[in-house]
Amino acid sequence: MAIEMRQQMKLTQQLVMTPQLQQAIKLLQLSRLELQDLVRQEMEENPVLEETLELEEPKEQDQLEQSEKEETPSGEDNKEFQEVKAGEETLRETDWDSYLEGYNFSAGEQYYDDEDRPSYENVLTRKGTLGDHLMWQLSLTRFSDVETAVGAEIIGNIDEDGYFRATVEEIARSQGVDEALVETCLKKVQEFDPMGVGARDLRECLLIQVEQLGMGGSVVEGILRHHLHDLEARKYKQIAKALGVDINDVLMGARIIAGFDPKPGRVYGSEDVHYISADIFVYKIGEDYVVVLNDEGLPNLRISPYYAGEAKASGQVDAKAEEYINDKVRSAMWLIKSIHQRQRTIYKVAKSISKFQRDFLDKGIEYLRPLVLRDVAEDIGMHESTISRVTTNKYMQTPQGLFEMKYFFNSGISTGEGDFIASESVKNKIKEIVEAEDPRKPYSDQRIADLLSAHSINIARRTVTKYREMLRIGSSSERKRHF
Repeated sequence: MAIEMRQQMKLTQQLVMTPQLQQAIKLLQLSRLELQDLVRQEMEENPVLEETLELEEPKEQDQLEQSEKEETPSGEDNKEFQEVKAGEETLRETDWDSYLEGYNFSAGEQYYDDEDRPSYENVLTRKGTLGDHLMWQLSLTRFSDVETAVGAEIIGNIDEDGYFRATVEEIARSQGVDEALVETCLKKVQEFDPMGVGARDLRECLLIQVEQLGMGGSVVEGILRHHLHDLEARKYKQIAKALGVDINDVLMGARIIAGFDPKPGRVYGSEDVHYISADIFVYKIGEDYVVVLNDEGLPNLRISPYYAGEAKASGQVDAKAEEYINDKVRSAMWLIKSIHQRQRTIYKVAKSISKFQRDFLDKGIEYLRPLVLRDVAEDIGMHESTISRVTTNKYMQTPQGLFEMKYFFNSGISTGEGDFIASESVKNKIKEIVEAEDPRKPYSDQRIADLLSAHSINIARRTVTKYREMLRIGSSSERKRHF
């Protein structure tokens, strides 16, 4: 067969992801705090963008309503909007020209008073670390210069949990001293606060706490030195026989050990607390539920009047400058439109979820309805992937508490009455059964399945095991308490 070249015409459809479309899709899956950071970054990089002052909000709102009216075809509800689709035309020159028409370019003076200054409560100092706390104690210890240097090296090798992660040999080699001196300094550091700091393993950490509490030679020390693994396996009778003591003494010792801190450095951990901020608030007014977007912290963006005037003054500025300004104006316009569309999309999805989960909002988790992405997608006329992006990292504050929007989407389990119950409701029921059980005689997974069956929830024992592990609930042997 001869190899030859030939031309052929073919008509195909291809999905083209423009940068503007990629940005719009990216905005959908950002959380509100991430969106704030992105907007602040765009305001720093794009000189055309600026935040609207509160006094000018009514004008901006009128401008937004006017812009939405122009975009909505005649005869359609202004509240409805279309999902961004591949191949949609980007903003034309006339789009932002008309957008600039409504601005009054007269700039007034702005005044700021003391109320605009940050309060003293917002001025935070650096949180003290475990290393700082240990170094402060080292400075108060009667050490020689050599011992102080060794002690500082030891503290520098203590991790956030409070454990010494180097070896005595390594410290001695790096400081050029004897290993006996390093061992002496390490013992001194292990006397520092918090109790148990500077240990090389869990056993040593707990033994240090026993020593500082004056419990040396007790049953507690015997358990830790020789029967720690038996304690983990709850072999209390075997420990009592090996130590030659009564089993009640072993149980009391186990209770004391349970009160020790296996990670003493956690008190000074530098890990920041991450707070969840609701994107949607759902309120019940009368017999209806009202969905409200949380716009707190999101600046109202607009095109800077100064640059807008430069953009309109065609021919009066340098060609490159004019091209740069026009490009930034188009970018800013697309960002503003994308944010507005993102907010409206979140609103529609939250409204649909509230409609499907009306019983949950009224009565609680037990009445959570099985729901999939397709149900909401068909309800609001969007694609399932769009719903998935919208519900990512978004939270709803409901009368039943704060929940991630993905929480409302879960599979259904058939009941004995021919209905379906949400898997999250089954998990909540398992949690309630475990909390109500006798800790001395915990239920087995089969027993939990039988109790669920009494409530017309027919699931297998292995399903109970799977849900129990997802809830991080231990097995019956792990939940059993002897004291």
